[in-house]
Amino acid sequence: MSSAKIRFTSAYATGLVLAKVGHPQRDEPLQTSKEVFKISEDDQQTLTAIFVKPFRNLSGHKFSHHSSLDHHEMNAFTKAIFDSGEGLLEKGCEIAKRLYAKSNHPNIKSGDLCISLIHDVEINGEMTQALCILKSESVVPFLSISTKDGDLELHTEQGINPEKIDKGCLILNHLPQKGYYVLTFDRSGTDTRFWMRDFLGVVPITDSPFLTNKYADMAVSFLEKEKKEKKSEPKDDDTPPWEDAAPAREALQYFEEKGHFSLQEFEEEVLKDEATKAKFAEHRAMVEEESGQRFDDSFEISKKDVTKAKKKLKTVLKLDTGAEVRLKPELAAKPESVLEYGFDEEKKMKFIKIFFNEDLAD
Repeated sequence: MSSAKIRFTSAYATGLVLAKVGHPQRDEPLQTSKEVFKISEDDQQTLTAIFVKPFRNLSGHKFSHHSSLDHHEMNAFTKAIFDSGEGLLEKGCEIAKRLYAKSNHPNIKSGDLCISLIHDVEINGEMTQALCILKSESVVPFLSISTKDGDLELHTEQGINPEKIDKGCLILNHLPQKGYYVLTFDRSGTDTRFWMRDFLGVVPITDSPFLTNKYADMAVSFLEKEKKEKKSEPKDDDTPPWEDAAPAREALQYFEEKGHFSLQEFEEEVLKDEATKAKFAEHRAMVEEESGQRFDDSFEISKKDVTKAKKKLKTVLKLDTGAEVRLKPELAAKPESVLEYGFDEEKKMKFIKIFFNEDLAD
């Protein structure tokens, strides 16, 4: 699968299946809709915008099963809904039951579930349907002012904050034979395995953005770890402190200069010695095992995702005098362009000289 261009300009939702998903081990029940909740024309634009907003700029995933997609429950529910919009209530409730059955871990929170069939989502220039599943695990107080008997009153209500939806996925009716094109997120960060693997059963699509991001991230984290392990070795006083990140910067420079990634070429030009190549192979194998996928050794580099990887570079120099030098990500990639390192013989101390044109502070 290749990355997809998705637009929500014409998208609209007409009906919802709702559920309150408790925690089975705490004897909290599951409540599901008895009828599809019809969205009025007045609310259609506002609600649709809320539903699709979290799914902008997310990486693609797909349903995956160790034997066959025919045995994948979420894939079957999705197919039934896309084949017949009339199946939204029945299959939507089945999705809620599946989520309830998978909510066994003590850290999983109960919450409100909203399942909607969205029409006219554009993907790669073609219009299609999408199934939107959102879970909110917290309610917040809202204030409203109303008029009564010529005066004003303040009311408080408990509800879902659209900006704080905890988990969600958008399943597009695109490439169904390969497991559909799925966008998903989990803001909790506590147990994404539950949402991504146990409930949805999805794996990342290994397209150019995904592979660029993964390899660049692996290179930065691996090379910075290697540098830390070597810190105990004697250090030349003439070495600037930002040189600790030099190997990681060199790795990102490879991604910036090349149009195509070759693992063999990357090893020769960046990792160089056999010991480092072997350690990186171990590091990659560990990351592949955690993600449940093997990464290609060759792919087109996504320049946009190289820019994202730069943000992972070390951006703060902490000095023993209490001073700190903070660098923006783009500057951390080439600090020597504005920083100069030296040693003051009179004070017997190292120094960093900073070049600039003007002070931009207020």
